[in-house]
Amino acid sequence: MPQTTLYARTGEAIGTVELSEELFAAPVNAAVLHQVVTAQLAGRRLGTSDTKTRGEVAGGGRKPYRQKGTGRARQGSRRAPHFTGGGVVFGPHPRSYAQRLPRKMKRLALRGALTAKFGSDAIRVLDAFGLEAIRTKELLGVLENLKVAGRVLIVSPARDERLDLSARNLPRVAVLLADSLNVVDLLNADTIVIEQPALARLEEVYA
Repeated sequence: MPQTTLYARTGEAIGTVELSEELFAAPVNAAVLHQVVTAQLAGRRLGTSDTKTRGEVAGGGRKPYRQKGTGRARQGSRRAPHFTGGGVVFGPHPRSYAQRLPRKMKRLALRGALTAKFGSDAIRVLDAFGLEAIRTKELLGVLENLKVAGRVLIVSPARDERLDLSARNLPRVAVLLADSLNVVDLLNADTIVIEQPALARLEEVYA
């Protein structure tokens, strides 16, 4: 069973903790990871882009000039696509970009992401942040003690208002609940800091 160091908020190693083999020693399937990431990013697209076709633009009710005798090609409307102010051909219209994936595939990808991060030594297990107040400086101090840098993902066992609000002003720090993880945020993070109580919740939900 995989093990890792357990840290205190001072950055001191205070022991070791066993990790779930199903979550941190799972097979890493790159194809499944790619497909799940693609689906998740597609689901974030709003799909609100819209253009008007020749039937939707204003005007164009009258024939621009007579059918014969001008030497020019016949035209029926000034709102045809090849005229300025005309409709758009094959332009975007509101649509959903959501891709449906099997639940097993998403779980496999999430376990693979956790395993990959554990293999690259990007997992830190903290006994607790223990913030006494809403203070961004205090949270930064804990992260500096853990010697983490870059994009940091904090996995919390339950909603903690002090932690959430302390991290709100840090653009490279994100806080997620243990039962709300997603593959994109896991892969984007340079370091994942997991509070020890969250490990049981992770195993309960995803193992």
